[in-house]
Amino acid sequence: MKIHNNNLEQNNDLQLSQTNQNELVTAEEQNSFLNSTLGQVIDSGLDIGLRMLLPDSIEDSALEIKDSFMQNGFKEGISTAINTAIDLGKSVIGIFTGKFDDMSQARDAVKSGGLIDGISSLLDKLIDKTSAAGLINSNVADLISNGKDAILNSVSSNIEDEFMSQIDGVDKLAKYEDNWKQYFKDQDFEGMQREYEKIKEKLNELMPLEKTIKEARVIENLHTLIRNNGQNFELTEEQQELANLLV
Repeated sequence: MKIHNNNLEQNNDLQLSQTNQNELVTAEEQNSFLNSTLGQVIDSGLDIGLRMLLPDSIEDSALEIKDSFMQNGFKEGISTAINTAIDLGKSVIGIFTGKFDDMSQARDAVKSGGLIDGISSLLDKLIDKTSAAGLINSNVADLISNGKDAILNSVSSNIEDEFMSQIDGVDKLAKYEDNWKQYFKDQDFEGMQREYEKIKEKLNELMPLEKTIKEARVIENLHTLIRNNGQNFELTEEQQELANLLV
């Protein structure tokens, strides 16, 4: 999975106005994350689908067939299909700001945008192109064409699993943040540090969302302040105002 740069330690500015007003996430960052992440799960789905589809006698050729697809524009075609699905899906479900508020919106947009249909069309083109070039024989090309639904089902399952993993990851992140807040109230820096590390690790696995990044930045600012102050929990009025955002 692509590691997105949600590094909590990029900006330790404690000014409340910056925490509230900066655009923490852009549509371009979200689209880039989805393109990379979905590209990987689609690639894996193709592997699984080809191995399920091809008989044991030619299973060793699955990798060669995939390589032929890659050399003839599979990666670029998938990237285009993903971007097209995202853009169309946003229009279909009414996301006019350009940014997703949560993972469910991203999942719905990709489904509504016809990603699987785009992949289906791409496979048809690649099968015809590689067969015409003699890179795969006609019997194998017919076998893949006739069993294309098996490949698409594998790809679709992988995509759904990834979105469910992302949704579950957001829930886990919220749990870690709640745990951090409780340790903060208890003035238990050791517990705070454990949850802080979990927060950083989980953020790197997730598509950037405004709400999750904003909450994490507030935690990061306060955590860094207390750590750099010798784990002193005595806060100034301004610092306490920042802390109150966590309540």
